[in-house]
Amino acid sequence: MTVRRTVQRSARTGAAAFLAVGFGLLAGCGEQQAGAPVTSSSPTSSSSTPSGTTPTGDVPATSGGELTVVVDDGAGNQRTWTLTCSADGTAGGDHPDAQNACEAVAAAKAPWAPVPKDMACTQIYGGAQTATVTGTWGGEQVQARYARNDGCQIARWDRLAPLLQPGTEVSARSRGAS
Repeated sequence: MTVRRTVQRSARTGAAAFLAVGFGLLAGCGEQQAGAPVTSSSPTSSSSTPSGTTPTGDVPATSGGELTVVVDDGAGNQRTWTLTCSADGTAGGDHPDAQNACEAVAAAKAPWAPVPKDMACTQIYGGAQTATVTGTWGGEQVQARYARNDGCQIARWDRLAPLLQPGTEVSARSRGAS
């Protein structure tokens, strides 16, 4: 009897530990994702480094550039803006919230890099919206695609919310992870 109770207790403890680790990974996933940069021609990940980024996707924060942003609302309605950001902080173009968009891009860590292939992403759906950003940033070519089809993509979108959704702010969670 004592052996049987010990085995049952060990099994319960092992299962509880397994669940705790699993929930811990899921809880930490959002934080990890919020800091994970994403860019690719597909909405998930890319195996090659996009043109205009270092292998880690880092771009100097003081960089400026000229970008074209195309946002599709998921129903086929597209909006297109141009954005110019100078290294001295001057914003221009026809983007409705140019100053905030420039600040969000400059503050984002590796704004154009893809989600790493080995990144665990929560399978939540944030909407059918997609966006593409092309142009130059820091003297390098930019070609990035954004979507809202999983937790990693949503976090990536949210880090650049002022660029992709004029009038919105970068969330505190995304800002802390950038």
